[in-house]
Amino acid sequence: MSEKGQVVVVTGASAGIGRACARAFGARGAKVALLARGSVGLAGAAREVEEAGGTALPLEVDVADAAAVREAARRTETELGPVEVWVNCAFTSVFAPVAEISPEEYKRVTEVTYLGFVYGTKAALELMRPRDRGAIVQVGSALAYRGIPLQSAYCAAKHATQGFTESLRCELLHEGSGVKVTMVQMPAVNTPQFDWVLSRLPRRAQPVPPIYQPEVAAQAVVHAARHPRRREYWVGGSTVGTLLANSFAPGVLDRYLARTGYDSQQTEESARADRPANLWEPADGPGGRDFGTHGRFDDQALDRSRQQAASRHHVATAGVALAGAALVGTAARGLARRLTRR
Repeated sequence: MSEKGQVVVVTGASAGIGRACARAFGARGAKVALLARGSVGLAGAAREVEEAGGTALPLEVDVADAAAVREAARRTETELGPVEVWVNCAFTSVFAPVAEISPEEYKRVTEVTYLGFVYGTKAALELMRPRDRGAIVQVGSALAYRGIPLQSAYCAAKHATQGFTESLRCELLHEGSGVKVTMVQMPAVNTPQFDWVLSRLPRRAQPVPPIYQPEVAAQAVVHAARHPRRREYWVGGSTVGTLLANSFAPGVLDRYLARTGYDSQQTEESARADRPANLWEPADGPGGRDFGTHGRFDDQALDRSRQQAASRHHVATAGVALAGAALVGTAARGLARRLTRR
């Protein structure tokens, strides 16, 4: 499938993975509708898409508003043409223990990070099903299968998205539809979210290493859009390890994360009192700054994933998974013995 002239919608396109995806599609000559709340970030993303060789249509949209998402889809078709690829990537979160997250905050995270995917998917289906073609790519996470401490709201929303996508996939198969849906499960990525997420942690939030650059994630999304018949893609060895460990030894992983999950998600720096929070209002809105694609972990982030290259080939992936399962089983038994002795 050639991306030249292809119409692509990317939600959460003002920063991080969404912005990297928009630029990657633009570099292939696509016409990209960019959906996000932050006007400053959207302007920067649109400029990058155009500079890369694509056509940009920035649209200020809160994906928690179903009617607004549907209107953005309609406007995209009017101004750019029939939508062929829809990438759901928008999210928000709260870094805090369960007891410190309010019901209103859980609701808001769910509306954006889960229902935003539902609304985007339904808008895409409304356009694609009559034509019997199109690809919907859900940007997921290893946390769609494995919950970790301090990220309960985000993990729950990603779990919900996983279940929603599986149900939809079954329905499309039942219909014999030409519309395909796939999900890309991401590792820790160096995005600006760790500078603008609402956090009640005593120290600055960070992704759990190993950390990958957003361009690695974007490459996987572009590949998934071109090959949407595959139900799911895993990006990064850490994603593979996490999902296999959760399948074979979830109780051991519970105890391991209980011991390590707090420190591994915080740097040694104290949290800043003036840090922004984008839960209710965009941090890159009027008067804000353009946070760009990358976070502050460039010195640690990997710009490639050998596992991702292998995952494009089913036979190679099966071999890696089987070998990984054996290693995970051995490691889990050893870790369980160590934890039991403590």
